[in-house]
Amino acid sequence: MIHDYYQFNTVIVGSGAAGLNAADQLYNLGQRDIAIVTEGWQMGTSRNTGSDKQTYYKLSLAGAEKDSVHDLAETLFSGGAMDGDIALVEAALSARCFYNLVRLGVPFPHNQWGEYVGYKTDHDPFARATSAGPLTSKYMVEKLEEEIYAKEIPILDGYQVIAILVDEGRQCSVGLLALNLNELEDPQKRYTLISCTNIVYATGGPAGLYSRSVYPLSQTGGTGVPLEAGVLGKNLTEWQYGIASRKFRWNLSGTYQQVLPRYVSIDENGREEEFLNEYFPDPGTMLNAVFLKGYQWPFDPRKIEDYGSSLIDILVYYENINKKRRVFLDFTRNPTWEGQELDFSWLGEEAFTYLERSGALFGTPIERLEHMNPPAIQLYKDNGIDLYNELLEIAVCAQHNNGGLVGNIWWESNLRHFFPVGEVNGTHGIWRPGGSALNSGQVGGLRAAQFIAARYGRSPLDRDTLWNTAGRQIEEKVQFVEELVHNIEGESNLQAMRQVVNELMDQVGAHIRSLPAVESAIAEVEMYLRHFVSLSRLAGLQELGFALKNYDIFITALTYLNAIRDYIEKGGGSRGSYLIYHEEGVLPLPNLPEMFRYRKAEGFLSDQIQLIQYRDYECATSWEPVRPIPEDDNWFETVWAQYRNDEIIR
Repeated sequence: MIHDYYQFNTVIVGSGAAGLNAADQLYNLGQRDIAIVTEGWQMGTSRNTGSDKQTYYKLSLAGAEKDSVHDLAETLFSGGAMDGDIALVEAALSARCFYNLVRLGVPFPHNQWGEYVGYKTDHDPFARATSAGPLTSKYMVEKLEEEIYAKEIPILDGYQVIAILVDEGRQCSVGLLALNLNELEDPQKRYTLISCTNIVYATGGPAGLYSRSVYPLSQTGGTGVPLEAGVLGKNLTEWQYGIASRKFRWNLSGTYQQVLPRYVSIDENGREEEFLNEYFPDPGTMLNAVFLKGYQWPFDPRKIEDYGSSLIDILVYYENINKKRRVFLDFTRNPTWEGQELDFSWLGEEAFTYLERSGALFGTPIERLEHMNPPAIQLYKDNGIDLYNELLEIAVCAQHNNGGLVGNIWWESNLRHFFPVGEVNGTHGIWRPGGSALNSGQVGGLRAAQFIAARYGRSPLDRDTLWNTAGRQIEEKVQFVEELVHNIEGESNLQAMRQVVNELMDQVGAHIRSLPAVESAIAEVEMYLRHFVSLSRLAGLQELGFALKNYDIFITALTYLNAIRDYIEKGGGSRGSYLIYHEEGVLPLPNLPEMFRYRKAEGFLSDQIQLIQYRDYECATSWEPVRPIPEDDNWFETVWAQYRNDEIIR
């Protein structure tokens, strides 16, 4: 039935920075029987996204400031709901992974003495952050890509993984079923079967969940496939959201906010309003909040009170979602207050000093931006947006999933031989230092490679044995897809179906949440899943991949919404990057509706990790205490003996 067949010791699914690093590290460690499987080589977040100054977070490597592996682990661990052993691994290997990228040619800056200087990022007590500019992760992918090409690692491009094949008796993965996007018209070549001892799964975060998203359009994720195979979700409630542009998806942090643009909304009749003015007591307080958005980009319920910067995210959401108005940043004109244009004497000390030292106490926002950060303007020009002459449409958008699939200190999931790495792995806690995700992806790829090379080197199952082990799974998935083929009717509703779920997630599963709304959304998404085949209409075979991506997204949405419901039912409050309605909480401002009444979590459940399992439209949750940071005297002779005796990787 399936003629297209491959077998490898290890298959890496995904072509972003985490996956390519895993492939490169496996090769360097001597495991050459590997291949990369990807829907599209040029797709993904690592290659197609960035920020004002995209950060890589690591151990301090410059100056006299004291730092240590344990100090860095404590910072990661203190974000709450994070396992201490994983924090220690990410801290310990941050320098090794960083210097590997330096060796490959990623242009991180150093001084004349060779110190890789740093700066402070959010949730960072030390100056551990560094950057190669707005496109740090793109440089990482490009340099790793050169290694993949030089080593001639096989690449299967245009293959969409639709099933993880499982040996249910041994609770381990044994292979993959993929849709060959290059041969959809040929029933004999439509499917590809891959037998593999190990899967390194590096598909990125579930970007396809939301309509309002910073993720590039090419990034949709693939979390639903492993959830369907029985891989546990971890901390799925924990995300990062912030203000971003919509036409071209990009974080609006740093100088985009520090130059003090106007925030305007436009209603259905074209009426324009500087809506922030209605909610702040004076222009200085309003402009201070805008300025701090540059430093404090992610929405944070701890930064709402006293007209904090995260109040702006609430007001943007209110205009956008509740009032159905389009919201924009205007860099062409200065903010006004009661008819008077910006006076720099309105500014607080921090904003005034910053602009003064930058030589930017003049002109309009676009003139200040041109003076302080010309590439920020060019970036939008390169993507068809002229900030000199047009408004920039914005929304509060999903930017990063701190949670994801479960993994141990070697990034192996509860499904043995299956290693989620990068954003798809839920290594992070409630809060995390900016840039720690790039480090985590590199560390995860290295750790998975180390374990596979040391312990999982056996050959994959032959074709007959694979079929005897997972034949029923293969047949059921193929039958499911062929039923979709029968729904080709000339007119597609797939985008409309996805849009319904995307907008549900925007409204109830993003940074503003409430139990009744989540419960209603669960019922609607479950209905779509239970009747997925009968509801789906395809315009042609070329839409098969899109349809199956919908199925993946709907499974993911149902699981994430159930995780959110469980957290709220446990009494969880507002934390991380989301606000949960609480009838006995506080209202940020008296002229806001009740839906924004909230109570901070104040550490509740921060010493616990939520696990969730999806099975046949139902989700089961459990909670486990976080594992502490391991304590070890690190006596050299003891560790050396363990290392010589091959007792480390286990």
